[in-house]
Amino acid sequence: MPLPLVAIVGRPNVGKSTLFNRLVGQRLALVDDRPGVTRDRREGDAHLIGLDFRVIDTAGFEDEDPDTLPGRMRRQTETAVSQADVALFLFDSRAGIVPLDEEIARWLRASDTPVILVANKAEGRAGEQGVLESLSLGFGDPVQMSAEHGEGVADLFEALLPHIDREEAEPEEDDSPDAPLKLAIVGRPNAGKSTLVNRMLGEDRLITGPEAGITRDSIAIDWEWQAPDGQRRAVRLIDTAGLRKKAKVQDKLEKLSVADALHAVDFAEVVVLLLDATLGLEAQDLRIADRVLEEGRALVIALNKWDVAENASSLFNGVKKALDEGLAQVKGVPLLTVSGATGKGIDQLIGAAFEVREAWSRRVGTGELNRWFERAVEANPPPAPGGKRIKLRYMTQAKTRPPGFVLFGNRVDELPTSYQRYLLNGIRRDLGFGAVPVRLTLRAPKNPFDRDR
Repeated sequence: MPLPLVAIVGRPNVGKSTLFNRLVGQRLALVDDRPGVTRDRREGDAHLIGLDFRVIDTAGFEDEDPDTLPGRMRRQTETAVSQADVALFLFDSRAGIVPLDEEIARWLRASDTPVILVANKAEGRAGEQGVLESLSLGFGDPVQMSAEHGEGVADLFEALLPHIDREEAEPEEDDSPDAPLKLAIVGRPNAGKSTLVNRMLGEDRLITGPEAGITRDSIAIDWEWQAPDGQRRAVRLIDTAGLRKKAKVQDKLEKLSVADALHAVDFAEVVVLLLDATLGLEAQDLRIADRVLEEGRALVIALNKWDVAENASSLFNGVKKALDEGLAQVKGVPLLTVSGATGKGIDQLIGAAFEVREAWSRRVGTGELNRWFERAVEANPPPAPGGKRIKLRYMTQAKTRPPGFVLFGNRVDELPTSYQRYLLNGIRRDLGFGAVPVRLTLRAPKNPFDRDR
């Protein structure tokens, strides 16, 4: 597997080559006080507190005609950033933020490459003002360091870790659409979970019967599903013990079974909550669904025993309405009908599970996300509590599976829950996330003297 790529960008003479030499452990790049020493991209293998990656030293970013030498150097920098897993945007904290830094920030926000802001030459107190000014660039709090003296290396390590530590992150194959779908089936006792799994497998793999609570352990079974179009896709099915209301779980063995079922939810990608159509929706079903969403799993709800359900149309509409009212976190969770006895609806259920996993794994580019964000704020500006405005600056997607976003701004601790819900609903609706759990984290500058507070 190739090493992750980290590109160092910034205007001329902010210390990019010094940082490059620090990361590769030797003086491969020329360093001088004059700007423009580096012209071509230079690459080297870097090792930082156990992180291995390939680092690219780029020419100083200048706003010049593309046909000039500085313009051609800028094109090299743009290519390096487009190929990188993450870009380190370096600025001189002692010189503060200048117009060219702002120009670079606008360009980086339009790219799809994650950006880490780095305040170089931040040793001592001379760079404090520049650090505060950098918050206006929209990349959050900068990593403060001195490339020349090696200060702040540990902070840089922490900032890089989520982007390039491939061993600690989920295995790469897990993110592939061809990877086995980890599908857990949960529900109240006797909802027909094991019967449904047996029907999927085409064999009596699991013990079933009219008695509630036959399944005790969570059983994982590898299976290959043949889609209606003939495509074969791998699925890891996880059948779980029935989840009763907590007050009714007295037996020690049942307590262990319930704990095992909840543990299986943690390791699933998609969870199917199976309801008994002959009993309808109960409060315990909503509690289970809420628990699944709290754990950040993608959720699909299936009404089982549909072949023997009475008043099917009114039952379906009633359950759908109750779900929309009872699940505050997410609206529009897929609701399907199946029969473990006849096999009807199973292909639609598995197809929906693959679709919801795709949304759960989706990543939106920084440029696309912030173009949407600017339109959303323009259409509905945040309120101004006490007459003081809340300034929302920038948004980035920090993670997937489940999708997590970070919103940077001033006074965000006063942003109403209703406005946060407005943003989350817009992300789901407009950016292709559908009815999966989406997280939003608010980040404000730590400086108590910031002028917007």
